[in-house]
Amino acid sequence: MKDSIIILTGGGPAPGMNTVVGSLTKAFLSNGYRVLGLHGGYSGLFSTNPKYEEMDFFKADTIFNRGGSYLMMSRFKPTNEDFEKNFNLKLFQENNIKLLVTVGGDDTASTANRIAKFLESKKYPIRNIHVPKTIDNDLPLPDNTPTFGFNSAKDEGAHIARTAYEDARTSGNWLIISAMGRSAGHLALGIGKATHCPMTIIPEMFNKTDITIDKIVKLTMSAIIKRKILGIPYGTVVVAEGVFHDLDPEDLKSTGVHMTYDEHGHPELGKISKAVLFNDILEKELGKISLKVKTRPIEIGYDVRCQDPIAYDLTYCTELALGAYELFAKGETGCMVFVDANGEAHPLYLHDLQNEEGKIPPRRVSIEGGTAQSYYGQICHYITPADYEEAGKYVQNPEEYDFKKILNW
Repeated sequence: MKDSIIILTGGGPAPGMNTVVGSLTKAFLSNGYRVLGLHGGYSGLFSTNPKYEEMDFFKADTIFNRGGSYLMMSRFKPTNEDFEKNFNLKLFQENNIKLLVTVGGDDTASTANRIAKFLESKKYPIRNIHVPKTIDNDLPLPDNTPTFGFNSAKDEGAHIARTAYEDARTSGNWLIISAMGRSAGHLALGIGKATHCPMTIIPEMFNKTDITIDKIVKLTMSAIIKRKILGIPYGTVVVAEGVFHDLDPEDLKSTGVHMTYDEHGHPELGKISKAVLFNDILEKELGKISLKVKTRPIEIGYDVRCQDPIAYDLTYCTELALGAYELFAKGETGCMVFVDANGEAHPLYLHDLQNEEGKIPPRRVSIEGGTAQSYYGQICHYITPADYEEAGKYVQNPEEYDFKKILNW
């Protein structure tokens, strides 16, 4: 039987998943290997009846430039008991599998790290290489290199946001946009900066103070009031969903917004639109000070995850896949493939990236870096001390809407 490799995709989809799988398939087929595609993410590795199929050139050639993921995905996370009792070594033995390729984000990478340590401890002759993806751009790649899928998602998100901005300008309204980003604000900031949005709110802004509903609202109102002073009666606000995940649950409850809570009393934010949630809160606050502004919510989320990859990611994902083959050919394992600006592939060893808990920590926006500072310094609109007198026409206490005072910058 030929030597084989098996590929799985984990977590949520990102543009370029199929490009990686298709390119991996072509590369390994060309070098005499069988290629198996595993459905169901990691769940297939811990199942007695895994669903997988043999990949050929025609499947690879059909899917490589399409959005979504041909291989069904899941967010399954194996327990320690799963590793000891349910790891399907038989799947690898019966198919003569020499390499496991995992494609995913931080959670998938963390599980890949556990698998690498497990295989090493059991002395199983199976190598594994991880390909980093996520539209959140929060895997710790060197030189601020993006994760695949990020640029395609940002491109589509910016398309939605600039259309929303034109709607706001045309109708004289404010559109409140929520963008995906569970633990980092890369996507929200990328969309906000690309569309000259007057206010983008990301978790990393709160590096010198706690995140609260009141501060999020006041940052938004700071932009609205500043634009009123400038004679601009419209705009957009982009808010990263991560700011809501970092809120104290009691703070959310105090707003009176109706929502469900889990058995631990935490708000189930995954079930609701963060744009609608924030828009409802904002409308109440605007009503309290009789500031006449029309706001509308827009969610940027699932609509950017499965779009076709743009040329950047088509090229980048192909390089990542070919890089994975190169690393395998050199005998590498337990690593994440990294492709530098020159297209050269390098291994990033998962054990070097892990924290004390064995997880791969997310890369957050460098709020002191040029990308963030140039936007907040030049494009953003907000109240400063020079605006207090004019802002006093709209609010009694304009200093409370001072951008830098809110953030303690």
